[in-house]
Amino acid sequence: MISPARRITALCALGALGAALVACGAPQSASRTVVTRPSTVTASRPPTLAPGPAGLTPVFEHGPRTGTDKTVALTFDADMTAGQGARAAAGERFDNPELIAALRQLKVPATVFMTGRWAEEYPIQARSIGRDPLFEVANHSYSHYAFTDDCYGLPTMAPERMRADLERAYTVFREAGVPEPMPYFRFPGGCYDGRALRRLNASGVTAVQWDVVSGDAFATDADAVAREVVEGVRPGSVVVMHCTRSAAPVTERAVRMIVPELRKRGFRFVKVSELVGAAAAAQ
Repeated sequence: MISPARRITALCALGALGAALVACGAPQSASRTVVTRPSTVTASRPPTLAPGPAGLTPVFEHGPRTGTDKTVALTFDADMTAGQGARAAAGERFDNPELIAALRQLKVPATVFMTGRWAEEYPIQARSIGRDPLFEVANHSYSHYAFTDDCYGLPTMAPERMRADLERAYTVFREAGVPEPMPYFRFPGGCYDGRALRRLNASGVTAVQWDVVSGDAFATDADAVAREVVEGVRPGSVVVMHCTRSAAPVTERAVRMIVPELRKRGFRFVKVSELVGAAAAAQ
């Protein structure tokens, strides 16, 4: 998990990284067209973005800013690193069923970026989320190991294991009973580079980042988290939050403030798939 300050630093760093990736052939907005979904997921073909000319995995940060429809996607990272089983066995809460219940009560569509290790630890919850039409389950890796060096202290994954780790998460989702995991992938820690994008390209996923950092990781002030989100959201925004009770204890309370305020301001909550589809259609 990442502290709020480091999340914000990461977002800034990713902006600079994006510019660097352009030079090595990272996908540009002109390449954002609908393509078929990967073999790791079912055949209903939700929208993805086409790879760039260098064959890199496309990266999506937010939907279209124009138009009269003010949409926003709340996304929740269900983090659990492969080596944290002993902590879960000792009682640490890596899940947050109260948050999921709040989203259901508020009727808020959302995308849950789930690690395979989280789905192994909480298969009943993974299945419940995956079978609820209000939500969609996306991939946050199996192990939650970093795909780059120096990513907030996360263990680093060997390059040759990157695609297998992603595919393993989809296997775990299917075993848990998630009927339709989406072809979207969020890098652990949000850390990626050109090598990681090349390694994952054959999987056919779209990498999903964000443009609004909630700051809920390790936060103790729900009001501050809510303000961060409400003040940062623009049409088409993707908000990164967490579905991990022990490391993001105030997220549920923050969501209960965020949702009515954004609705009052005319925003409509959508899943990431709707934003990706709108971005593809706008090209």
